[in-house]
Amino acid sequence: MEPKLCESERRFMELVWENEPLGSKRLAELCAERLDWKKSTSFTMLRRLIDKGFLKNENSTVSSLIGRGAVREYESAHIVESSFGGSLPAFVAAFTSSRSLSEEDTRQLLELIEDSRRRRGHGA
Repeated sequence: MEPKLCESERRFMELVWENEPLGSKRLAELCAERLDWKKSTSFTMLRRLIDKGFLKNENSTVSSLIGRGAVREYESAHIVESSFGGSLPAFVAAFTSSRSLSEEDTRQLLELIEDSRRRRGHGA
């Protein structure tokens, strides 16, 4: 299963991730408050995401089966693959061509690169 979400599914999942576990009634209330959705829309989305394997609803308690990190990882890899031919340097070049990185951004990126190298046995 691909952990891929459309925009409305993502907004719904964000509510779950931020509040889980939560009752399905409370989830519908949050959807009404934050997304301006009717109860029926919320329960339709809940059923859809259960069917897709993202959520479970046991005894009216909703919780995620797929975490936010897994979705971000899949979507990031998909963007790099589909838009940049799988080239992470091409992605970074496109991202930084119209904006400059702060010192903190640069430090964090270098740290990520070094962590990745160490995990793959290429570090000092």
